[in-house]
Amino acid sequence: MTITQLEYLIAVSTHGSFSDAASSCLVTQPTLSMQIQKLESELNVTIFRRDKFPIQPTEIGLKIIEQAKQIIKEKEKLSVIIQTEKGEFIGTFKVAIIPTISSYLLPMFLSNFTKKYPNLELIIDEVTTSEVISGLNKGIFDIGIIALRSYIENVISESLYYEPFVAFVPSDHKLMKKSKINQEDLNVNDFLLLKEGHCLRDQALSICKTSENKWVEKNNKVVFESGNLETLIKLVEQKFGMTLLPFLAANYIREKKKMSQIKKFSDPVPKREIGFIYSKTFIKMHFLDAIREEILKVIPEEIKQNKKGLVIH
Repeated sequence: MTITQLEYLIAVSTHGSFSDAASSCLVTQPTLSMQIQKLESELNVTIFRRDKFPIQPTEIGLKIIEQAKQIIKEKEKLSVIIQTEKGEFIGTFKVAIIPTISSYLLPMFLSNFTKKYPNLELIIDEVTTSEVISGLNKGIFDIGIIALRSYIENVISESLYYEPFVAFVPSDHKLMKKSKINQEDLNVNDFLLLKEGHCLRDQALSICKTSENKWVEKNNKVVFESGNLETLIKLVEQKFGMTLLPFLAANYIREKKKMSQIKKFSDPVPKREIGFIYSKTFIKMHFLDAIREEILKVIPEEIKQNKKGLVIH
């Protein structure tokens, strides 16, 4: 039995496919399959059922895979202990981040981070919140950077900053006349939203929960639901409706004409809590400390741990 064989077991269990597992392990499928067959022969058990897709572990296979994960985790702990003692940053760090954060946060710190830690391979995957959580549970990612919820099962949450929302309105919108807006000014029927599965959609709907005012400025029958916040910004510019933007996204709108279309909220200002999530067995804490330090260097002081306002989870 070898560590490599155990890593192959875990890869097949994670991907449900010998070919995908082989690709993730950077080996050929015959090589991976042969090693797993050798392990099954050595243990005299069948670890995977080959008659279903995705490939499923047998009952004893599940137990073996769980034990394999523990063994690999203990091996990683040894490496982390040595790296921490030596002050080294070597290896791979897999980060999952949601799109409405990645587009605006990553350009702020990533260049400096990679220069500071040239021997650390940072793998970044842009996915939805549910995919972040699923990936953490499966061991695909080391950490996630998301808009935190009030409770997420089986993971540890760590706050980074509290990001206020602003409204981005068309140039001919009634709200252009106001210096600041309230939640009561919003009408969900007037909003451009991200597709379902994006947490920013749910947060926008939560902020629009009060819709006493029934005005709608357009009779447009086209309904846009984009997966990209930049698309929504462009549609607002074309006067198809308004949208909500997180603080860092609004900072990217620099033209004076567009800046006048950004409307801040009166107190209590709605905001979202941005932070890390990671599994309870996470061990690469010195990597996490490093990325936290670089992020906090570039985040505006006004949003660092500023809980004042209405936090939307």
